[in-house]
Amino acid sequence: MILRTFRWSFLLTLVGLAVAFVYDKGSGLALVAVLAILEVSLSFDNAVVNAKVLDRMAPFWQKIFLTVGIAIAVFGMRLLFPLVIVGVTAKLGPVEAFDLALNDPSRYHHLMNDAYPMIAAFGGMFLLMLFLDFVFEEHDVRWLEWVEKPLSRIGKLDQLSVVVAGGSLALVAGLWAEHSGEVMISGVLGMVTYILVNGLGELFSEPEDVAEEAADDAPARSGGPSALALATGKAGFFLFLYLEVLDASFSFDGVIGAFAISTDPIIIALGLGIGAMYIRSLTVYLVRKGTLHEYVYLEHGAHWAIGALAACMLVSIAHHVPEWLTGGLGAGLIIAAFVSSVLRNRTSDAPTVQVGPGADEDNLHSTGV
Repeated sequence: MILRTFRWSFLLTLVGLAVAFVYDKGSGLALVAVLAILEVSLSFDNAVVNAKVLDRMAPFWQKIFLTVGIAIAVFGMRLLFPLVIVGVTAKLGPVEAFDLALNDPSRYHHLMNDAYPMIAAFGGMFLLMLFLDFVFEEHDVRWLEWVEKPLSRIGKLDQLSVVVAGGSLALVAGLWAEHSGEVMISGVLGMVTYILVNGLGELFSEPEDVAEEAADDAPARSGGPSALALATGKAGFFLFLYLEVLDASFSFDGVIGAFAISTDPIIIALGLGIGAMYIRSLTVYLVRKGTLHEYVYLEHGAHWAIGALAACMLVSIAHHVPEWLTGGLGAGLIIAAFVSSVLRNRTSDAPTVQVGPGADEDNLHSTGV
């Protein structure tokens, strides 16, 4: 299963490293390898959250996410996005921005750093809204009982996540940001994007009772309920958009952090692209294995890691946060959640593991990943 799931990642790694070697010999090879590891370490929690959403998607939209989605992730966010940011900041065209990146990397890096507060505000607020919506929601299973229980209790207050996120943004923009107006606008856009994409997905989803009734009446599928219970059509499309925006929010930190290693856009695109492919493959692996259903605290750990990343991005608007700290916090929380899940499974009565909708072998195998 590992070879079949990760085969495209392995192939892209070989191709990417070969291109890096031809482009910049041994130095390019080493930099691309380091950047790929950086991307995986920073985005591991992204894979866990992606798997939870992918689990709800019909096979068609799974395939779109794993084909079209990876093209957007690699070429759109890791190559074109930095060029667009620099172009907007310096009032340059795409070709001029690319020429600047190749011929004047120090100025290119400087322009990216100038734009970082706005980027961090957008991505940080999107991720913060995701985290708050999770911790303010009532869950059957709790990981950190002492904090999750009171949070879910106060979460009954309508729109509390918007209140907390908006207050945090106002505090950061007012006290820390050098260009408070631009940071405020970017942060509000991040909140609006989350509310819009998440809300549209729920709007076009089948009502829960209808989905459950369909799942009961229709023939059972291997590993989960009927395909009627999966997100299809408009609901699947908006889940796909949600995943792409989520991936973009995670990639902001990786793209900016990559400049500490290399300012060459080709090297950055190759390294982060390889890492992004591994995150996609890891997402598929988690769904196929039903890992989130077996290790029940993993989802909680991933969301707490998202909260930590959101906090780091907001703090980084005024103070540099080392990439090792950002990645270490996320990895540490997920490892802690995994260990807690293992201990829970050992002390409980053999929990039933049921792979969720859309996770059966045939469906994900049909995606070609």
